Amino acid sequence: MRRIFVTIAALVLLTACETQTGGAGGSRGAGGAGGSGGYSGMSSQQELVAKVGDRIFFDINRHKIRADAQKILQAQANWLKQRSSLSITIEGHCDERGTREYNLALGERRANAVKDYLVALGVSASRITTISYGEERPVALGHNDAAWTQNRRGVTKVN
Repeated sequence: MRRIFVTIAALVLLTACETQTGGAGGSRGAGGAGGSGGYSGMSSQQELVAKVGDRIFFDINRHKIRADAQKILQAQANWLKQRSSLSITIEGHCDERGTREYNLALGERRANAVKDYLVALGVSASRITTISYGEERPVALGHNDAAWTQNRRGVTKVN
């Protein structure tokens, strides 16, 4: 079920990225080693989403990196190591349950867990900043498990 949500989320993001024009803030190029294949003209963020994935999901009230997320973070680390000039921000997000303060703290723990994992895989800590949005930026609206599952996430953004 989680794979379906991840796949749908990735497709929605890709579709949204494809409809954008290359205006201000558009294409930054791939940067780094090796060609980007059919990815020329994409921003680094679009390439990250298309090639690797930009988000992982967490269990309720947890900040531990799940096994399914480890594969995505390994791919992100490899991608980032090939693009040493890029820096990233890790966003920590929560579902709507819990107090604002609790969710901001949990979002911070989630963002830091992602950062620590990437650093352990060889990405320089100086390239990574973190921010917690708590429950403030849901991607799925609703008061049910389907929405909450999508909102408990860590998102990697290329700066």
